[in-house]
Amino acid sequence: MGRSGRVTLSDVAKVSGVSRATVSFVLNDDPRQTISGATRERVLEAAHDLGYVPHGIARALREGSSRIVVLNVDWSLEGNFSRSYVRGLDEELTQHDHVLLVRHGHAAPEATQKILDAIAPRAVFRLGEVYMQGHGPIEEDWENGFAANAALQIDYLAERGHLRIAMAMPDHDFPLTEARLGFARETARRLGLPPLERLVVPRPREAGAAAVETFLAAHPDVTALAAFDDDIALRSLTALHDLGVRVPEDIAVMGFDETEYGSLSTPALTTVHIDAEVLGRLAARGALGIDTEGLAPVPGRIVVRASA
Repeated sequence: MGRSGRVTLSDVAKVSGVSRATVSFVLNDDPRQTISGATRERVLEAAHDLGYVPHGIARALREGSSRIVVLNVDWSLEGNFSRSYVRGLDEELTQHDHVLLVRHGHAAPEATQKILDAIAPRAVFRLGEVYMQGHGPIEEDWENGFAANAALQIDYLAERGHLRIAMAMPDHDFPLTEARLGFARETARRLGLPPLERLVVPRPREAGAAAVETFLAAHPDVTALAAFDDDIALRSLTALHDLGVRVPEDIAVMGFDETEYGSLSTPALTTVHIDAEVLGRLAARGALGIDTEGLAPVPGRIVVRASA
């Protein structure tokens, strides 16, 4: 082994009894070289037995990019959607000899560029970017995309007789805030419901309770809160508990993009579960130029519990 402890081309060459150049030709599957089957098999067997791993930087120089795919995940995208998307993207890339690098949270453009310059990634994604650019949903989104998942929440509440619904929102704008609110409002319009009210539920606990109390006093006809995500739904449940408002008897609360904490609340949180693993796999195949036939998004589903 080399001085660093890493298996090198020279190590593989010594064990297989061929030149270092021949090893390189075999491992890179160079079509311009004629190498016998026996030699090729001997080299591959030696590389396997030694645990040889190609040097990423050197391979990047040869191929024009590394075998790294970068995914940027903004704050607030921390539910089952992002977890399942990352899982699918990672597993699909691994199957095709690529590596996923996930960057979480906001970062200065200069810092991001330094990373990209250093690793020369095969592709760079930003989770939910198409919706952050202000594009309205195409009809396909209403069938199995983000818009369809957002619609599940309003549909569920409307089917249970809630005509006056408020969207419980975070106190800071996140990348998908406007898209999420827009889909919910369009769903209400399609269902013939009155326009959705907007309720901001801030931190800390006392501020959240005060905001909910003021809102309910001004909107006594609201019977359900459709929360931006499970985190805001849990803030709402806490505020209502502190105010002595019964859930779901006096007002229903429904989360979105299920997290484990919703099942631990009292009452347990009704929410929307989104499995984006297939979307991650589709993104991976798209980046690698691989056929995506046979992969289709999985529709979201309602997790029925006690809060709605």
